[in-house]
Formats: sequence, structure tokens, C-alpha cells
Amino acid sequence: MVKANETNLEGILEGKRQYQVPLYQRVYSWGPKQIDQLWDDLIEIAEVRRAGGTPTHFIGSLVLAASPDNGAVGVQKFLVVDGQQRLTTLSILLAAIRDHLADSNGQEHRDRIDAQYLVNKYEAGKPPKLVPTQADRSAYLAIVRSSAEAGGEDAVGAAYRRFRVKLAEIDDPEDPHDIAAIENAVLRGLALVAVTAEAGDNAHRIFESLNNTGLRLTQSDLLKNHLFMRLGDRAEEVYEALWRPLEDKLGAENLELLFWLDLVQNDEKAKQSDTYLGQQRRFDTLTTAAQVEAEIRRIAQLGDVLATILKPEREQNPALRKRLERIRAWGSTTAYPIVMQVLAQQAAGRASDDKAIAALLCLESYFVRRIVIGRATAGLNRTLLQAVGAITEASDVEAALRDYLSEGRKHFATDAQVREAVTTVPFYWQGRASQKKLILLWLEEPLRPKEPVDAKQLTIEHVLPQTLTDAVRAEFAASLPPEAEVAFEHERLVHTLGNLTLSGYNSELSNRPFSQKRTTLAESGVRMNQTIAEHPTWGASEITDRGQALAERIIELWPGPNEKLVGVRDRESELRLDVATVLAGIPSGRWTTYGEVAVVVGSHPVPVGQAIANHAMPNPWRVLNAGGTVSAQFRWIDQHRTDDPRELLRAEGVHVDEAGRADPERFMDAVELAAGMGLDIEASTLRKRRRRQARKTTTDPGALGVQQATFWESVQEWGRQHARHASFHRSPGRRHWFSVEPAGFPLLVNLNVNTMKPRVYVEMYLEGGKEQFHALHNQRQEIEGALGYALEWREQPDKKASRIIRERPGDFRDPAQSKELVTWLVETADDFVRVLQATHS
Repeated sequence: MVKANETNLEGILEGKRQYQVPLYQRVYSWGPKQIDQLWDDLIEIAEVRRAGGTPTHFIGSLVLAASPDNGAVGVQKFLVVDGQQRLTTLSILLAAIRDHLADSNGQEHRDRIDAQYLVNKYEAGKPPKLVPTQADRSAYLAIVRSSAEAGGEDAVGAAYRRFRVKLAEIDDPEDPHDIAAIENAVLRGLALVAVTAEAGDNAHRIFESLNNTGLRLTQSDLLKNHLFMRLGDRAEEVYEALWRPLEDKLGAENLELLFWLDLVQNDEKAKQSDTYLGQQRRFDTLTTAAQVEAEIRRIAQLGDVLATILKPEREQNPALRKRLERIRAWGSTTAYPIVMQVLAQQAAGRASDDKAIAALLCLESYFVRRIVIGRATAGLNRTLLQAVGAITEASDVEAALRDYLSEGRKHFATDAQVREAVTTVPFYWQGRASQKKLILLWLEEPLRPKEPVDAKQLTIEHVLPQTLTDAVRAEFAASLPPEAEVAFEHERLVHTLGNLTLSGYNSELSNRPFSQKRTTLAESGVRMNQTIAEHPTWGASEITDRGQALAERIIELWPGPNEKLVGVRDRESELRLDVATVLAGIPSGRWTTYGEVAVVVGSHPVPVGQAIANHAMPNPWRVLNAGGTVSAQFRWIDQHRTDDPRELLRAEGVHVDEAGRADPERFMDAVELAAGMGLDIEASTLRKRRRRQARKTTTDPGALGVQQATFWESVQEWGRQHARHASFHRSPGRRHWFSVEPAGFPLLVNLNVNTMKPRVYVEMYLEGGKEQFHALHNQRQEIEGALGYALEWREQPDKKASRIIRERPGDFRDPAQSKELVTWLVETADDFVRVLQATHS
């Protein structure tokens, strides 16, 4: 005898209960695919419930039987006959929510969630409400009890860490209720049927019968049967005329995709797993065979649209075909609902061909610009699915799509963001390899419109090689001021867009210096390589100039957002969110470095360290210096915490020696960090960067790069407060210079610190040829009179650039001198800009 009732997770877990998973059940086996699907469902439920709705999502049944060790009083115990994977996953998620809230909002959340949903807190021994099978028990209990081993590398620990990552990812510092909305969705938004067997029933027999299943029909099979069983004697004719051609055209897999795409046109929150139920409800409103036949005809016509998306060569309009070919090449199926809606409006006459083309170009622009600024995947799927509702009823589909993508945190990069990113973002590490290659191919295409390049043999090539051999170092150093740190400048520029091209001779070019590559590049069939080869040398200024030129081409080829609608979000907040997301994925018993985190988030170790030091983060003690030691600047956000990070690591199973160095065998590199977050980043690319950072840089607070960045931050802050003429808006970095750009002048005013000997200086850096230098030199007396001091005029006849300098002694690394030097640099730079403006007025 069994009893069944519909309930939710809150109803299952509240009260004095314990659910025991028997030995014969398989071990916990949910992986990223199942967890991500559950998470997407919860996000949608949370959003609708916050808007006032009360949706529920059915997640299956939970079959229970009375436990043989039930007592007359106390905790009521059940054996979990079926549904243990779901119950375990949801309990892990509740523990992750508990820990996230405790870390960010206070320990009262730990007590509340424990008492209500995870632990029978007021019973002797505080028994957990769920006891997994023996193989998973210790890992699960470590999470529930918040012990040092919580979040290990087993399947249970991986699930916990994945949920911690996702919670960190969506936790908007400006929204105090977003995590509470997820908790509400978990407890009250997931519906399940609890089937309870009476005492004495054979639980193992029930388990065997429940798992005696055969080959499942697909959702499209079920929907086809649902339609054709209602056609009567018209079924065979309609099948031959409409359905069989549709199946032949699309195949079974794409037929299921078609049903989902159709469903999404009216309900952008519909999941592919819910396709059958969603379509069935709609089909049930069809009351006659004629209506059913009309519906099949409509689906067949929609199938033609999908076939065109999948095979763009079917499209007759060349401009529209080009846009479809690019969307198809990009490889994002989640974009298809938008494309389907655009093409449907075009077919219905509601959107002209030009508007449809412009809308698809807008979508392409969105993809490209996100990669350029290093935001390839953040929140992308949700954004694309929700775009359908924004454009369905629009009178201007292109304007509606652009406005939707411009609003909120959707990362549709502005022109200014593109211009800044080409010289700061390591483009080589953004997005999928195929997508980066496509962007470079599309940048090449306008240079040879009648001669398309065969892309099959081309790969991405670094003009300035990734490895600094002696020959490469010598050539690159010649392009830098004598006091520059070559390794730092190389690391800053080598992976930016300005240094990347396409070549079929990657292995031949390899790590050769530019002087040896130049002939091969000049003979290349790729036009951009011929342009690169026109330069006699290839150094910092050439890379920066080419990056800026490519930025302008990107802006021209791919129109940006509606900048009136773009929300301004503090860069520090974005970085903080990204770093917290990475840290949430570090398992117990492992450690990483500031440099490895910086690789994953596309930043540098210094701002990463500052984000960790200044904001509440999960697992901050697991991020160490490159040598495996705790940073001297490490501090707890909670001022009441005094525990030693090294002791925490030891408690988690990481051996820390007497010198304070963590066991290198427990080190977690950027490849593993990215995998823990579920990011689609090339493992080989990340490994190369980790090795380079290990060889060339250190994140110790005393290191040169850190000192430089810290000093320039002080300069920027003082300049913003006190400078009247110069603009100190540029982001500080780990380099020996900080730039100020006077508006309207084709030159730079650079603030510099010499790392070879103690001096600082301000210079006008003139790259526009010697005529520019001579024009200013002719006004030397007037300029120096306006400044009130003499300058050093360096024409540098053997180089393209010239320099006009004022310098003074001083060691920026000395705290006793730092404030005075900051003031001097800002005042001098402000003077330079003031006099330039007066001279040219």
C-alpha cells in the first residue's frame, strides 16, 4: 500500500525527519549538465516569483519507505527508494546558499538554514536530515558540518563548488534580495510527488520495478504521435505531404529543436526539457482535425525557416545569406530563437529585408564586441533566450533588439570600451578558439572583398612571439625606453588584438623575431600580414597603433549599443564579481595564486589581490603568492577573525612547511579553475600563460609590478582630485609609465618611474614624426617661459619618436618619498597640458 501527495522541498525537509539512502543505490552522479539545467530552471522560477507570480517546476517523484530503525519517538526516518540524486543535489544547494549568505550577510543564515532544512538541530547528536549512501556520506557531511574537507574533488564536492560558483556569479552587490529569491525558488518553486510505501513493503523490490525501463521516445516522437492520432483518415496523406519532407529536411534531433524554437517564440522561459509538455498543452486546444492539419502545416513552414538557419545557402538574398552564414559559423544554438523570430517577421512582411539584415548584424556585433572586451560567456544564454520576448511585437525588430541588448548587465560593449580593450584585454584568451579566428577572418574580409581567404589552413599567429628568446627580447627592448621592464611590457602586449594575425605558417614562424618573420608575412596571401610587414620593426608602439586601428575597424563593421541605454557599471564591481566566482570553485584541500585567478578573469594579479583583500569572498585563504605563501597583505574582512590562513589550509589537507609554503602538489592552475567554473577556455592557452607567469612574474606585494601599480593608483587618485587641465582617467597598470592624453593633441604626456636608478620624469612623447618635434622646438622659449623651468629636448634622430622631458631624482618605492613624488608628477603633467593648450589655442 502506498500514499502519494504533491509537495515541495520545504515540505519534505521541515520537521524532525531523516532520509537515508540505502546501500544498493548508486553513488551520487550528477554532473555539470544536470546541475546547470537545474540552475537555469531555478533562475527562471526566481525571476517570475519575484515579479509576483507563483510558478512551480515539476522535477519528478521521491519514493520513500519507512526505515527499519524507526523509533516510537524522535526523528521520523525514511529510506529513499527513488529520487536520491535530486534530494542530495537540492540539499547540497541549500548548504551552498547557507555558506554564501553566511560569508556575505552574517552567520545567522547558517543557523537558520541548518535548523530548518539540513540538520535535526534539537535532537541528540544533531543528526542530518539526509544521510547519503556510504560512498558519499563523508563528503556530504563535511559540507553540512562546514568542516575543512567541505567541497573536495569528489562528485559531491564538485556539485557544492559549482553551486558556490553560480551563487557568486549572480550575486549583484546592488540587489540585496537576489540570493533570497533563489532560496525561495529551491524550497517552494520545485514541485515533486512524494510516494510513501507502508511499513513492511519491500523497498528493494520497489526500487527494481521503478528502474525496469526500456528505450525512451524522444519529445518529437511523442508530439508527432499526439498530433497524428487525432487526424483520423487524413493522417497518412498529411504525413506523406508534410511530415515526411520535414523529417527528411531536419532529422530527428533538429525536429526536436524545431518544436522548442517554436515554443520559445511565445514563452522565452521554456526549457528544451519541457518541450513536450509545453507543446502538448497548446495542441490540446485544437478541437478539430482541420485545426490539427493546419497546425502541422504551420510547423512544416517553420521547419523551412530552421532549415535555412542550419543551411544558409538556401537563402536567395546575398546580404541576408551572409548574416545567416556568420550566425551559423559562430556556433551558438541559443541564438536561434532570435534568428527564428527575425526571419518569421520578415516572412510575414512585418520586417523588411534590410531590417532583418540589420537585426542579425546587431546580434553578430553583440557577440564580437563581448569577446573583444573579455566578456564572452557571462550570462549569455539567459540574455539571448529572453531577447525573443523583447522583439516579438516590435514594429522595428532591429531597434528593439539593439535596445534590449543595450540595457542592464548584458555587456554590449560601447565604442569607448572597445577602444580601451584592444590595448588591455588579452584577446587571445577570450571565447572559443573558433570564434576568435572568425573575428580575425571577418576583419580581413573587407581588405580583399573579391578574394576570400581559405580559412581552413589558417591559425592565430602572434607577431611578437609568445616566448621571449634572446633575439626576440633584443628586438622588442629596442622599441622601449631604456628604463622599461621588458618582460612586463611583453606580457602586457603580447596577447592583445594588435599583436595577433592569421597565418598558415605558424610552425615556421614560431618564435622567430620580427626581422626574420617579415619576409614571410610580406608574401602571405593574408592582406593584414602584408600591412604588418610594411613596418621596419615591430614593437610596443606598432602593436598599440595596430590595436587602435583594428578597434576603429571593429566599430565600423559592427555597430555598437544604444549608448543612451547602456548602464554604467563600476569596473571594480565587475572584477569583484568575477573573482568571487572563481574563488567559489576552488575545492577544499587545493590552493591557487593571484596570478592564476587573474588569468581566468582576464585581469592582473594586483587588482585581483585588491578585490580579495577589500571585499567578502568565498575561500580567500586558498589564494596565495606564486611561491605558495600567504600574502603579507592578507587580511580578513571580518575583523573578529584572527585564525591563521596556513592553519586553515593544513586543516583542509594541504601540507604547509615551516617556511609557510603550501604543498605544490595541491596547486590548482588556471585550467582547473576555469573548468571548475564551467568556462569554455582553451586549456592549452591557459597552461602557457601559467608557465610564463611562473617564470617571469611574482605576485609578492614587494614585487616591482605590484609596487608600480600601487604607485600609479596613488597618482591617479591625486590627479583626479587636484589636476585642473590633465585628465587622469586611464586605468593604472603594472608598468613604468602612466599616460595622460591632452584633448585635441596627437601626442602623449607620460609620467614615468625609472626602475634602474632612482628618478622620475614627465615627458611629451611625440610619435607624429620629426616635424612635430621641430614645430614645438621652435616655440621652446615660449613653452619653457610659460612652465617656469627648462626642459630636456631629445630629438632621437635614429628613432621615429621624439621626447621632451622634465625629470628629478626620487625612488617611487620608498614610502618616505612616495607622496612628494606623486604630487610632483601630477603638478608637472598638469603644467605640460596647460601650456600645450595655451600654445595651440
